[in-house]
Amino acid sequence: MSERRSESVSGTAVIQANALVKRYGTLVAADQVSLEVQRGEVFGMLGPNGAGKTTTLEMLEGMRVPDSGEATVLGVSIRRDSRAIKERIGVQLQASALPLRMTVREVVELFGSFYSTPQPTDAILEEFDLVEKAQVYSETLSGGQQQRLSIALALVNDPELVFLDEPTTGLDPQARLNIWDVIEGLRTHGKTVMLTTHYMEEAERLCDRVAIMDHGRIVAIDTPAALVAAHAPGTSIEFTASGADLSKLRALAGVSSAEHDGNRVVLHTDNAEDTLAALFGDSERWGGADGGHVADLRVRQGTLEDVFIALTGRTLRE
Repeated sequence: MSERRSESVSGTAVIQANALVKRYGTLVAADQVSLEVQRGEVFGMLGPNGAGKTTTLEMLEGMRVPDSGEATVLGVSIRRDSRAIKERIGVQLQASALPLRMTVREVVELFGSFYSTPQPTDAILEEFDLVEKAQVYSETLSGGQQQRLSIALALVNDPELVFLDEPTTGLDPQARLNIWDVIEGLRTHGKTVMLTTHYMEEAERLCDRVAIMDHGRIVAIDTPAALVAAHAPGTSIEFTASGADLSKLRALAGVSSAEHDGNRVVLHTDNAEDTLAALFGDSERWGGADGGHVADLRVRQGTLEDVFIALTGRTLRE
């Protein structure tokens, strides 16, 4: 965890979930989910479609009643007083059906009217760069603008805790970066954020800690760096080379394994410098008749996607 992120986390749990279970017929969407989210942190839930991320959020938001298990949000039981929780949280759903033929300003004012102490509409529009779109119908906004509006609506009540369900899915890279800035701004303002995502780079950029889910279960929780260190240490060296002999490449200094990925060679190493020196210093030995000509070489550190594959055997963006 970076120094900036460490300073933002107070060590007080605002979410405490213990053995939450939610079934839909024979499908167990959430299976014994237990976790804590600390005040001031950005906590991510990472996993493929159907992993149980959205179901877990909906139980914590008071939108679905768990079949078993218990949780408190901001110190309040989700079973006993979900209404009190909803007054203090903000929720951005995967998809929002806003009323048609209402301007952006009218939508913000409508959502503000649902709460006893809403933030001023002008302040919301200014914070989310929607002033120029205030008199435009919300359905005419671009994808990135609609996502900003969706997050703005989640903040009209100045919540202590914000839930964001896949806030950047379907956005182009520029719009995604803009939403990342918005989420980092929430941390700067002292908000606690719990988000779901398919994107490992999003989790690495934004999250203090992440929970990796698969088939309804949490398979690991920690900081991105700690997860990589535990489950995807070392470095991979990728390149194309005709006539490469994998058995000889595995014998190079520092190499723990070697494999083909299509027409590319992938070496996993615990010492990239020694492996690169051996790769270029002894290419005639491992390169066969063509002498081991290396092209398009890339050196890559372990990522959360590597962690997910190591833990579940599945690709992250499935």
